[in-house]
Amino acid sequence: MKKIVLNRRVFTSAAALTVASIAAPALRAQSKLEKSKIAIAVGGKAAFYYLPLTISEQLGYFKAEGLDVEISDFAGGAKALQALVGGSADVVSGAYEHTINMQAKNQMIREFVLMGRAPQIALGVSTKTMPNYKGLADLRGKKIGVSAPGSSTNMVANLVLSRAGIKASEVSYVGVGTAAGALAALRSGQIDAMSNTDPVMTMLEQKGEVKIISDTRTLKGTTDVFGGPMPAACFYTHVDFIQKNPNTCQALANAIVRGLKWLQTAGPSDIIKTVPEGYLLGDRALYLASFNKVREAIGLDGIMPDEGPRTALRALASFEPEIKPEKIDLAKTYTNDFARRAKDKFKA
Repeated sequence: MKKIVLNRRVFTSAAALTVASIAAPALRAQSKLEKSKIAIAVGGKAAFYYLPLTISEQLGYFKAEGLDVEISDFAGGAKALQALVGGSADVVSGAYEHTINMQAKNQMIREFVLMGRAPQIALGVSTKTMPNYKGLADLRGKKIGVSAPGSSTNMVANLVLSRAGIKASEVSYVGVGTAAGALAALRSGQIDAMSNTDPVMTMLEQKGEVKIISDTRTLKGTTDVFGGPMPAACFYTHVDFIQKNPNTCQALANAIVRGLKWLQTAGPSDIIKTVPEGYLLGDRALYLASFNKVREAIGLDGIMPDEGPRTALRALASFEPEIKPEKIDLAKTYTNDFARRAKDKFKA
């Protein structure tokens, strides 16, 4: 009997070793990055819209995944998208709706980790150039500042104006960025209204320089404007890049989800210590007031909500004639595969 037990033990151990020797190379292959040096394009990195990207970068979460990321900051999301299309960027940290816009142009790009649950964009009119503002109709013929023409700030302005029967051609959009340049453009009277992100909009609002007329910095405000959850900042790239570099995309998703988890419990002092000084725009108190306003709009676990893509498609189709909902395959605009694995890994 002893001999049989011993043989079984030997066999079991040998089998386990065999399985381990087969599995080990597979596991190593899974974790090996196809591409470790990654060029990321972003439009307005200092905005809270992209805070998860900054946190993951500053806390070394990309490096922890074996990635060497180079982040190029552009004036707005449309410029970051151009970098991807032009081949100078591998991945974009940008607005989800670009995946829908590009599919309408027969170019397939896909979201693979979500950073924002709401656009965090507010539309406000200048109290200096439009002190007698009564309603949206007053914006006809006016100059509206956006981060960059074609960016999500532009999209939100188009949506709000379209509901008042105002076409994009009836206003002038001016690219002003998302930081000090945006503040200067409004304060100098170069623009009459502005659609932008925080901390810029809160700074102008608290100083009485703008009157907010549409607000997606909260989940409720987003539902009021879009009629449902509206996905915002994310990582997106060409579909073939994801197919060729799954381990690299997983590493990118891991870094972001880890950053999102850190943000869930981070206090004001943690944020101040982590973001670059220049992001504070010279006013720490207002920066933190802005953060508190948009905190709930930051993603929790990187996963795209089921209703989110449908909300985005409805919004775009409402003011962009070239977007035909029946011709858009939303399932091809995003994947939750990487975010789910990252969520499991970090218990986000």
